Amino acid sequence: MGRLKPTLSFWQIFNMNVGFLGIQFSFGLQQTAVNPIFSFLGASPEDLPLLNLAGPVTGLIVQPIIGAISDKTWSPKWGRRKPFFLIGAIIGSLCLFAFPFSPALWFAVGLLWILDVGNNMAMEPYRAFVGDKLPNKQLSFGYQMQSLFVGAGIVLANASIFLFQDWFGGQEVVDESVKSIPKWLYYSFFIGAILSVTTILWSVLKTPEIPPEDEELKEIEKHKSLPLAKRIKTPFLEIVDAVKDMPKFMWKLSAVYLFQWYALFIYWQFISPMFEESLSFDKSQALSQAAKMNTTYNISTIVFALALVPLALKWGGKKVYVFSLFLTGIAMLSIPNIQDPTYVLFPMVLFGIGWAAMMGIPYTMVSKIVPQERRGVYMGILNMMIVIPMGIQTLTFGPIVKNLLGNSAVKAILFGGVFFIIAGLLALRLKQPESELYDDLSEIDIFDNNEE
Repeated sequence: MGRLKPTLSFWQIFNMNVGFLGIQFSFGLQQTAVNPIFSFLGASPEDLPLLNLAGPVTGLIVQPIIGAISDKTWSPKWGRRKPFFLIGAIIGSLCLFAFPFSPALWFAVGLLWILDVGNNMAMEPYRAFVGDKLPNKQLSFGYQMQSLFVGAGIVLANASIFLFQDWFGGQEVVDESVKSIPKWLYYSFFIGAILSVTTILWSVLKTPEIPPEDEELKEIEKHKSLPLAKRIKTPFLEIVDAVKDMPKFMWKLSAVYLFQWYALFIYWQFISPMFEESLSFDKSQALSQAAKMNTTYNISTIVFALALVPLALKWGGKKVYVFSLFLTGIAMLSIPNIQDPTYVLFPMVLFGIGWAAMMGIPYTMVSKIVPQERRGVYMGILNMMIVIPMGIQTLTFGPIVKNLLGNSAVKAILFGGVFFIIAGLLALRLKQPESELYDDLSEIDIFDNNEE
């Protein structure tokens, strides 16, 4: 609550975020490889949005519940947030090992549901974990460091896809009439399974959690003493109460997120089919090109993630965020109009700047205006603002593609670009929390060497 938190060194903040590398490697495979796998197993383009329903539904249910439960959790040995993202990483790892062996479409779709449960269980407490550990003056740096690892994990995932295809795919004769997953794609999933657990373990072992204050501890003990039925009901009541008390800033942000995440889901689902349509690639070539696109924008994310920290402090997070949304919209509107597989990578630099901002700045702004004792549940609610648009997209965009866009993946990508521009216009309405503004950049004392 009013506790003064110690300023952490660069490497302490680095170590606490390493686990995001494994989580985002898994997420990178979901972005780039899962929809092509569905296609390899017989799914048609209009089926893809509905087949991705796992992400929105599990995110909507799992993240806020895990956030609320972790708010009421404390173990002197295991901590508050760490048990949840460790369990989530183990679940995700097992699913990644199994994914390439999917014998049929229904099996791959089922695995995606379980994988999403694991990833959501890991991701939500991780967002709260950073807010728990850092003083306000280091939150921007902490969340942008997390954004850097988002980019790094997805870069490694996508780079592994096109490199393994280059190294091993040429030896494999692909018969597109046979519904099977190419063998060269297996290796990326195996690497993801290993990273999912090992990187989380690194952060768990390297970063101690801050014990709750006496008042918080009393509340936690009081919660533990409740009958089981009431303990089960408590997280749901916490979510309802938190939504009722939600700051106006978050309500306005939800409107931005509606268009932003709808558009992002379109990109991840249709970038590979777009290359089949615009460049006449086969499924394997399109997957490889999509992997190069995603690698490029995530390299850009790594480069710009920390550079956005002083920019956000100088001009305000809102302005940087708005600008990033417009850049991402311009990138998506440009992609279908470029016919060279190399030149089409250039707009992804703009996309990567946008992704770096989207993965850091909103979390920084929200973390500063919500109470410490409810940070977990509010980070879960923030994720609900992500998955609800995704859920709407999965239910509505299939008919839109089929009936309004003529089953054109090119038109789908253009549609997403327009939605990003709308998101940027709505972001202009955000009123920045006053606590985000600092008088001078020297307040981000990110290289302080104080140890805990």
